[in-house]
Amino acid sequence: MSARLFSTDHKVIGKQYCYLAMVAVTAGILLSLLMRYHLAWPKGHLPFIAGGIMTPEQYLALVTMHGTIMVFFVLTTAPQNGFGTYFLPLQIGAREMAFPVLNMLGFWLTFAAFIVLLSAFLVRGGAPISGWTAYPPLSGLGDITGPGEGAGQTLWIVSILIFCVGSILSSINFIATTIDMRAEGMDLMRLPLTVWAWFFTAVLILLSFSVLLASGVLLLLDRSFGTSFFIPAGLVVTGQLQTHSGGSPLLWQHLFWFFGHPEVYIAILPGMGVTSQVLATFSRKPIFGYRAMVVTLGMIGLLGFGVWGHHMFVSGMNPYSGFAFSVLTMSIAVPSAAKTFNWLGTLWGGKIQFTTPMLFTLGFVSIFVTGGLSGIFLAQPAVDNMLHATYFVVAHLHLVMGVAAIFGIFAAMYYWFPKMFGRMMSEGLGKAHFWLTFAGVYCIFVPMHFVGLAGGIRRYADDSGAAYLSALEPVHRFMTIAAFCTAAAQIIFFVNFFHSLKSGALAPTNPWNANTLEWTVASPPPADNFGETKVMVYRGAYEYSVPGADTDFILQNVPPADASHRNGNRTGGRSHE
Repeated sequence: MSARLFSTDHKVIGKQYCYLAMVAVTAGILLSLLMRYHLAWPKGHLPFIAGGIMTPEQYLALVTMHGTIMVFFVLTTAPQNGFGTYFLPLQIGAREMAFPVLNMLGFWLTFAAFIVLLSAFLVRGGAPISGWTAYPPLSGLGDITGPGEGAGQTLWIVSILIFCVGSILSSINFIATTIDMRAEGMDLMRLPLTVWAWFFTAVLILLSFSVLLASGVLLLLDRSFGTSFFIPAGLVVTGQLQTHSGGSPLLWQHLFWFFGHPEVYIAILPGMGVTSQVLATFSRKPIFGYRAMVVTLGMIGLLGFGVWGHHMFVSGMNPYSGFAFSVLTMSIAVPSAAKTFNWLGTLWGGKIQFTTPMLFTLGFVSIFVTGGLSGIFLAQPAVDNMLHATYFVVAHLHLVMGVAAIFGIFAAMYYWFPKMFGRMMSEGLGKAHFWLTFAGVYCIFVPMHFVGLAGGIRRYADDSGAAYLSALEPVHRFMTIAAFCTAAAQIIFFVNFFHSLKSGALAPTNPWNANTLEWTVASPPPADNFGETKVMVYRGAYEYSVPGADTDFILQNVPPADASHRNGNRTGGRSHE
């Protein structure tokens, strides 16, 4: 049991990350439902809360913990460390990650960070109320600033520091594995787009989490040792003059958002890779514009480091700086749009198979585009100044980063479940899960945009005190009912998942007739992946419907002589046209 629990097998560790993310997303959903219930019925009685009615501080603690759990332990953990750890070696023809022990250590640090974070609920004062962004001075002075800002906030910071270390170790492993462990013939332009997405995401993690790690250490020093990196001089809190001097709260915002905006793409790039993989597989066509898809992944990652200032338009930023950040923010839409049009080009004229993974992939594209459209408004400083504190931002963030990434995770799970567990998931339950979730998220977040346009203020625990806000309560109730229905739909997924683990139909080696190397080994793969077999790669990852071939797919390891090409020897260029 101990050997299994602390295994260095990348497949075991990948599953551990996925299970951890499933626990985390369940916790995050429950916290969000409590928040939504309180917003819809602010005077509603909750028997498990002291006093029966949620206080504003308790509401802010839920906001903080929900955001932290979802951003770090779901959207970062599942698509990159879960599926990436499991499938990266298999897709490049390697027997293991470059640093197996580092791989194991990365998971257990992530697990420890999650336990430390949850323990904030149990300490005196409870969980922090500073939001997942932890802006000082609220987060930097201790419990004098409010409930949860004592031990709870310290545990939050420690949890993030541990998570950063684990993520940095994992990113180094991803980069080294991709560069050094590829099978013979696996040239860079033959890599599946999932591998490119994991690689660029690892680079983003290495650069951005290093900054967050250093920033967290400085914040901890301000709280515990009296330094003044982020706490200004002359600050008076509850009538007490603070002894700090010379710090800048804006410095934290710059450092945090230098991590925070790349984090958006850390969550979404793996989903883009999965989308490319699944669309090609179930359109039975080569991916449209392979090289352009690789370049746009890199462009999105690069530009993501130059737009952090658009989160700070309301901070008193110099208008010239605001203009520069606005232009850069708008420019990042170019590679994103290019990817979207290439996905549409892949679908055009294809023999589309509407399997469950394909449906979730199409849902990813729909939600990503819808959420991106509202980003155009927030990229304009004058407009953002009016909308920044409203639910418009909440709706945008949840669609373009949260829900889109979740749909990518579901697409990956339904697509790779047969390979991971050797059994098939139920298509009927999967499609029911998709349609209920797809309709539900639109019912939640489209009205939320209009609540923001009407002036609905985010982070307010109770809108009933202002006449113009109380008029929005029926919309909040509608969104809350939609949220509970959408959450209930996730029960279908869990039933499907755990029932299929035990009783699902046995999966063949290649149930989707896909081309990449993971589909050349047994389901589930053996401990040593390819064993003593020498892996040779002869073509790209998307050789579908090649003229003259006996089948509409050609695995990457099939030699040209065995591919039955009657129209000449095609060894990989087609998927890159």
